[in-house]
Amino acid sequence: MASYNHEEIEKKWQKKWKESGIYDTENRDTTKGKEYVLVEWPYPSGNLHIGHWFAFAVVDIYVRARRMHGKQVFFPMGFDAFGLPAENAAIKNNLNPKEWTDKNIAYMKGQLESMGNAFSWDKTTSSTDPEYYKWTQWMFTKFFENDIAYRGEGIVNWCSSCNTVLANEQVLPEGDCERCGNQVEKKKMDEWKMRITKYADRLIDDLDSLDWPESIKESQRNWIGRSEGAEIDFPLSLSLYGGEVVFATNNHGKLERMQKLFDAAGFSIKLKTPLEIGVKDFNVEEDRPTLEENAEKKARALAEKTDLPVLADDSGFFIDGEEIDPVTVKRNALAGQSEEGMTIEEVGNLMITYYQNVAKARGGSVDAEWHNAFCLITSKKIVSHTQTTRPVTLTDEPKGVMNPYLPLRSLYISKVTGKHVLLQSDEEELEELNPIIKGIQNLFTPSIKVFTTRPDTLYGATYMVLAPEHPLVEKFKGVVSNWDEIEAYQKETATKDDIVRTTENKEKTGVKLEGVLAINPANQEEIPVFIADYVLSGYGTGAIMAVPAHDERDFAFAKKFKLATKEVVSNKLTDENIFTGEGTLINSGEFDGLTSEEAKGKITKKVGGEMKSTYRLRDWSVGRQRYWGVPIPIVYDKEGKAHPVPEKHLPWLLPEDVDFRPTGEPPLAKSKELLERTEKIFGDGWTPEVETMDTFVDSSWYFLRYIDNENGTEFSSMEKQKEWMPIDIYFGGAEHTTMHLLYSRFWQKVLFDLGLVTESEPYKRRINRGLVLGPDGNKMSKSKGNVIDPDEQVKRLGSDAVKMYLAFMGPYGETTNYPWDLGGIVGIRRFLERVDKMIDKENIMDSEDVHLERHLHQTIKKVGGDIELYKFNTAISQLMIFLNQMQTLKVSKNTLEIFLRLLAPFAPHLTEELWERLGNMTSIHLEEWPEFDESKLVSDTVSIAVQIHGKVRGLVESPSGSSEDEVLALVRKDEGLSKWIEGEPKRVIYVENKLINLVF
Repeated sequence: MASYNHEEIEKKWQKKWKESGIYDTENRDTTKGKEYVLVEWPYPSGNLHIGHWFAFAVVDIYVRARRMHGKQVFFPMGFDAFGLPAENAAIKNNLNPKEWTDKNIAYMKGQLESMGNAFSWDKTTSSTDPEYYKWTQWMFTKFFENDIAYRGEGIVNWCSSCNTVLANEQVLPEGDCERCGNQVEKKKMDEWKMRITKYADRLIDDLDSLDWPESIKESQRNWIGRSEGAEIDFPLSLSLYGGEVVFATNNHGKLERMQKLFDAAGFSIKLKTPLEIGVKDFNVEEDRPTLEENAEKKARALAEKTDLPVLADDSGFFIDGEEIDPVTVKRNALAGQSEEGMTIEEVGNLMITYYQNVAKARGGSVDAEWHNAFCLITSKKIVSHTQTTRPVTLTDEPKGVMNPYLPLRSLYISKVTGKHVLLQSDEEELEELNPIIKGIQNLFTPSIKVFTTRPDTLYGATYMVLAPEHPLVEKFKGVVSNWDEIEAYQKETATKDDIVRTTENKEKTGVKLEGVLAINPANQEEIPVFIADYVLSGYGTGAIMAVPAHDERDFAFAKKFKLATKEVVSNKLTDENIFTGEGTLINSGEFDGLTSEEAKGKITKKVGGEMKSTYRLRDWSVGRQRYWGVPIPIVYDKEGKAHPVPEKHLPWLLPEDVDFRPTGEPPLAKSKELLERTEKIFGDGWTPEVETMDTFVDSSWYFLRYIDNENGTEFSSMEKQKEWMPIDIYFGGAEHTTMHLLYSRFWQKVLFDLGLVTESEPYKRRINRGLVLGPDGNKMSKSKGNVIDPDEQVKRLGSDAVKMYLAFMGPYGETTNYPWDLGGIVGIRRFLERVDKMIDKENIMDSEDVHLERHLHQTIKKVGGDIELYKFNTAISQLMIFLNQMQTLKVSKNTLEIFLRLLAPFAPHLTEELWERLGNMTSIHLEEWPEFDESKLVSDTVSIAVQIHGKVRGLVESPSGSSEDEVLALVRKDEGLSKWIEGEPKRVIYVENKLINLVF
């Protein structure tokens, strides 16, 4: 008989499987139960490493077993092919990234096929395929239209080497870039973001229903970082502005009313119209998508023409359930008409009529909110915003005489006073307009908003700390006396990673804002304000009230800067000890004697704060200043307003006339073809967005495309989703728990809210795997010389041996790291060689030993159960034990075939070959999983080990419960054992049903 030739066998069957399409999924077979098994799609780096094998080949065991159990298993594979490595490789080798990527995909696909995995290759896809990223772009446009994707200023992680923004998750703990290792710096710039924070609560709460390991759930909860506490404002004891301010309107009625509110706010500020400062015909089209943007547009237009501070506002009714444009009152009423040439009275009448009809359609009145957004631009061109909300009831019958300057005043009732506004007294009107008064105070006498989980300690706040990047700091530029010191500290902080900044044992540093004092709202005491790097702009409000008696970091800072410490929660303090727990309040005025829990809400209410939740999670930064990625499908008109690229122009192709070497400018900005394409479609003066998307966007929905990968009209039809979604089990790496896994859950929820998918959660079950270490127990790296090349192992020992060894290292569903054992894989190879030799006519009997039948059914039960629990290692151990038993007892063809079916998921090539050698004409992988007979698992006899002087010499079969004498008699009769017996034993040690030891 020829020796086991793995190369010949594996090539033979891989070719046959590919030609027959045995693993193609094609259409849903409703006669079978479905199981969608997903593995994370790989980046085509050009060469599979052993981690890829661990990720994909071991999972294939589970897939094959489930198919043999009668399930229609969908097990797709594709490529996450955009990204910086391809761009860097292209730069290094002077290649086009597409050519490099396509070549790697082709090579890697061949390597994946060498695994012999049961992949559904008919359902493959790649993120770089225009027919794939067309739908990535289409979803982005829908997200943009629904205010999920937006452009906004923020503090970003900037890698100067990669010349791109990085998400927080792409910055290593040491502050280095995940991709290139360069030190990352903090930088303020506009960026494309996704409102993942809008989904923070659902991302946490919906974890409860998922069949995931608790460790994965807890990682996501911690990353989102929901905290329950209070938001409290600390007013500053100075006003940054005085004198004259230009109000961006020539509407005299509106200006007079606003002046009244400024007087009520206690400011000696004189409001002036644009006309009064010589700006004639001031009129700005309010065409921005939000109130805040409209207010800023008006303020900026006027600020260009004056050195005085400029205040602008925009307002709108927000009515629940009404499909109306909520951005501006006037726009709703005009309904597309131009107000050019209209009188104030005509515009006012249109507004009255429009909103009368809205109220009339709702039975004569409707609950609404009147929102005001304010924008202030100082003489130094610093921009500030605030928004206010007033609850009102809109009616269909006007009261009093209509004021054409303020027409809607005749239509609404204040929820605060319960009166129609035209019937209110002056005092009642000010009470109703109190939110606007507070908004004005926030703009002109800024307050510092803090979030704290311990409002019960408010009386103990003795100083405040702002993050160095806090936007309020810039407003103090003309106020503080030590601006140079502050600016230098800001620059120093910009180079530090957040983890480094918040390390517990790190020495505290900071700078006092000389000339700025805050007022503790609980006791009205003035307290100093600092900037310090241990406070992060991305967490809470970017500011803290410091309570050194009850917080360790605050205590360390206070000790260094010799700041006051005030105990407000009862505990014995010393110079070196603080109390961070909850207790009974002291030194807290009227709240003394209350417990911490009792005091939290009461103190918050007293100071006008608000109990709420805050989150560590920040909105997802998705724009990248690099070439090899999905172009963001946004174009800008002549005024700079963003517009989504219409579906008929998708895919918005990645241009090829690009020098993508890093220069600090986004590569797409240098594309002549992209600019010409934009102007040809949209008109002269229009410009394209020149950023590409973060590759985590690509991988946030790929599983939906797999199930409908040839659909040209939808990204994934609802019909196909109903057939296959949700994913039954998702195997992946622990490193993606707070990146890809979180982002894709968010993406799915947005699609669900838009009515585009059937499921709110994509993955029913998630299993994380560990890592394969080098033989020395360290992480594999070329510098350590401990890298295992799977191609070499496959060539030397075979694909089946590599797969089985990876499965044999330990339980798969645990994030334990396993060192590669060269001797261990050789042992697996020898096992396969023994299996190969077993399938020989000389070994096949007409009947078999009765004891082997019991072992067979025990093996069927054990192997099947272990696969269900991803304990592939113990399943393999059982197969090895059973092989040993087969080699010592009579074996029938039926038993051999059952054994091969059990082994088939682990060694698909060898078992297919041996199945054919036994005379079978169909694939073993189309066979059913063997069933065990419960009645044959238990025997009336047991195997008892026979020891002579403590050394095992053999086994005897004895009826269960036999006595010592009965077993000894069986030993004497056994021919194989009799040669070790020398007369009567001096001593006999017997353990019932287990062993007998004879000492002579």
